[in-house]
Amino acid sequence: MVKTGVGNNALNGLYFYPKPVRERVYELGLTDRETVGKKRKYFMTAFFSVMTAALILIIRVWNGQDCFWPAYRQALLFLEVMNWYDGIVIDRLWVGHSRFWMIPGTEDIQYVQTWPQVFKKRAILTLIWIAGAAAAAIIIMLF
Repeated sequence: MVKTGVGNNALNGLYFYPKPVRERVYELGLTDRETVGKKRKYFMTAFFSVMTAALILIIRVWNGQDCFWPAYRQALLFLEVMNWYDGIVIDRLWVGHSRFWMIPGTEDIQYVQTWPQVFKKRAILTLIWIAGAAAAAIIIMLF
C-alpha cells in the first residue's frame, strides 16, 4: 500500500520521513506542510481501514474464529509479525537500500532510522498491539 500511495515520487510519502528531512524539503520549496498533511491524512485513513478490515476478515472469515482468545492470539501474532517485519525488512532493508527514497537536496540527512531507533519504536508498538489485538478480538466476536 505504501508504494501505491507514494507512486513514483518519494515526496508523496514525505510524512514518513524524520522532521529534519521534511524541514529541508519545505525550505527547498519542493512541497508544503499543508499538502503533506493532507496526503498523510488520506493515506493513513485508507491504510488503517484496509489493514483493519483485512485483519478481521482473515481471522473471522478465513480462519473461522469467533471466540475472544483464539481471535486475540491470531490478531496479536499478525500485528506483531507485521510490526517487526515493517521495521526491519521494509524500513531498514528496503527503504535503507533503495535510491528511490532519497529526495534530492536531502542527501546529507539521515532518513532511515538507526537500529536502536527501530528497536525502540517496535518495542513500543509491541505494547500497543497487545491492546490493539484485544480490540480486534472484541470486534471479531461482535461481527
